[in-house]
Parts: sequence; C-alpha cells; structure tokens
Amino acid sequence: MGTFPRKLTTLCAVVGACSLSTVAFADNAEVSGQLRGYWIERSVADAGPLAQANRFQAGTAAIDASAATVQAELRASGSAGPLRWNATATAQVQSPEGGSTATQGWINEAYASGAALGWQWSAGKKVVSWDVGFGFRPNDVVQQEVRRTLAPETLEGRPLLMAEHFDADTAWSLVWVNPADEQANTGAKEAALAARVYRRAGAVDWHGFVRQGEHTGTSLGAAASWVASDALELHASVRAFAHADSSTTTNNGASLSTANPWRATLGDAGQQVLVGGTWTSESQVSLLVEAWHDDTALTDAQWNSWSARNQALPLWAARGVPAAAVAGNLAWQGGAFSVSKNLRQDNLFARLSWQHDRWQTALDVLYTPADQGSIATLSAIWSGEQIKVEGGLRVHGGPDSAVVRQLPVQRQGYVVATWAF
Repeated sequence: MGTFPRKLTTLCAVVGACSLSTVAFADNAEVSGQLRGYWIERSVADAGPLAQANRFQAGTAAIDASAATVQAELRASGSAGPLRWNATATAQVQSPEGGSTATQGWINEAYASGAALGWQWSAGKKVVSWDVGFGFRPNDVVQQEVRRTLAPETLEGRPLLMAEHFDADTAWSLVWVNPADEQANTGAKEAALAARVYRRAGAVDWHGFVRQGEHTGTSLGAAASWVASDALELHASVRAFAHADSSTTTNNGASLSTANPWRATLGDAGQQVLVGGTWTSESQVSLLVEAWHDDTALTDAQWNSWSARNQALPLWAARGVPAAAVAGNLAWQGGAFSVSKNLRQDNLFARLSWQHDRWQTALDVLYTPADQGSIATLSAIWSGEQIKVEGGLRVHGGPDSAVVRQLPVQRQGYVVATWAF
C-alpha cells in the first residue's frame, strides 16, 4: 500500500481542478461534493463450492479481498437558457489487501432537463428509481438498483430519454432507457420503454407500471402505499413479466464439464410480489417487516440439484482426476449465485432502527425459509454538519446447507467516513 497516499493526493488534486473548471464553465453553477474513505474487512467462507475449489487448488475461485477505498465525488448543477443541467462524477482509488492499487472514475449522472408542451423533459444519464419496497423492489424496472448493499454509495444512473407530467394528485412518467445500447445487452443495460402513473387518493399512493424490453418483452406492475395512521404504513407491489434474463446450467449431474456449464438464458413468464409495512413510535423507533416472492430466482428443485452436484464433484479427486479439473468445476458452481438478485424465491426481511439526535442505529435480518439461511446486518451512523461516520457488521447464518452459508464471503465489517464540501 506504499502508493496509496500518492494516489489519494492525486485524486484530491483532480477533484479540485474539476471544481475550478466547472465554476469557470458556468457562473451560475452550484458545486458541491464529498470525500469518502472506507475499509471493508471480509472473512472468506470455509464452506461452499468456491471454498472447496480453492482447497483443491489455491486461487481457482476469485474472491473479493478486504480493501481500503477512497472516493471523491463532485456534483454540479446550473442552467443554460431554458435548460437545467445536473452532473455527478466519482473518482476512486482502491487498494485490496494483497493486491495492486487501482484507480478509476465514472459519471454517476449527467443530464439536461427542460419544459415544453406541458411536460418536463430529460435526456442523458440519470437515476430513476421506482416502487415502494425497501428490501426488494419488483417494479424498479429502469434503475434496477441493487438493494441492501453493505455500504451504500451514490447510484450510477442509466442513459435515457424521459418525459414527465404532473398535476396536484397525478404524475405520468415515460422513459426510453438505454436507447443507444446493443440488442444483446441484458439486465439493467437492456434497451426498453417504461411508463409509470402515480395517483394520490387520500392516504393511499397508487402506482401503475408497464415495461417493454428489447428481448424480455412486456411486464405489468402495480404498487400501493397506505399511511394507515401516524405510526403505521403498509405497502405492496406486484409485477408480472413475460420473460426475464436468467442463467441455467447444462450439467446438473455428477459428471465433469470441460467448460463453464452456466449459460445466459431467457426465462419463462413469472411474477414478483412484495408485501410489507412500517411501524414507527414517538421515540423514533421503527420496525419494518417485508415478505416477497421472486420467480426469477432458482427454484428449490434447482438448488437441490446444485447441492447434490457440489457433494459429488470432490469425489472425482479420489478417482485420479487432476485437482485443477475438480477445482474448476467447483468454481463454476458459483454461477448460481448471480442468476437473480434474490438467491431464494421466498424471502422474509425485518429491520429495527432507532434515530436519536445525530445517531441512527439499525439491525436487519434477511431470512430464507426454504433452507433456514439468514443474513444479519448491524449498523450505526453518526451525522455532523459536514462529517458522517458509519460502520457495521454483516454475518451469514443458518445450517451449512443454506445457500447463504455457501457464498464466498461469510462475514463483512466496514467503517466509512464522509466529509461533505
């Protein structure tokens, strides 16, 4: 990590230069930003196919190492005639334990907006997050944000063209996302047309969604959020889709493969459903509970076949098969972890939080009933005028057969310090 201080100095210099150039570009520009440093300590799993692969041959399965990261984020906004523009950029230096320091940068958002014909128009790279859930959002069909990240960062938007119309109780949104991307792109990079209608009716917020993907086809969704009282809020979301981007394996048995058996596929029709609610006391103690089902995740039968293959593959070593071949097949089993945003189809989630003055603490647990697996996260945040410090610990629990216990990383601790300027 000898080059880390030099990298940090260079990063800060770049941010400063960008700030000056932005101010010079437009006299009416508003510029702000933050410098963020954090450390994530990761504990590698001793169970699961990736751990077995590395026992047969070290380094076969790549696993994220503990790492120190510094990010400098610059935000600027202003106007040019009738148009309003917004931009956010991030520069990063990351030094993984036992690895080489890497520097990279990216544009989080860069878009222009204006009004015409009674509509608000936007074009560029922008964050557009929809739906009402916390742990999972079935109808987040534009941004497709990864939820429940360990140390949340500023989102990176999607290239899009967007039109919006508002009145006192209703809002319409039309989005063409990834308009210039290739047809082969999948997931959040797929070209698609999406629309949302929102209406407030008393204490209930109603949402309707439709999306037409380049190759996944049509999906329809609806959501509602009801403020039942000062203390209680209830919400629900449902989405039905014609197809979903997925992955499947060509080898479910005990035989060895000569190449990675996991292939990208187009899944069949299915549904995603979420129900939940939040109770908040006068002392700012909140309890959030949600349950959801996701047909894009692997079925119980598929996970059972996957587990049986994990148990059968190591037996080939006793038959004289080279360790490298066995290790490679075990490492390829990790393809199951990225099939969907959810590992199991059915999930329960609870989050208990408390906010007092400058402190916010939380404990949340994701539970998968099918295999009794759990992921528990404890976090605390202190926020000052310009300084924010946060930290936490995430632990995977349950029996050894639970899918979450076979992920490559079992425990993660983190500390983050942010200075806003």
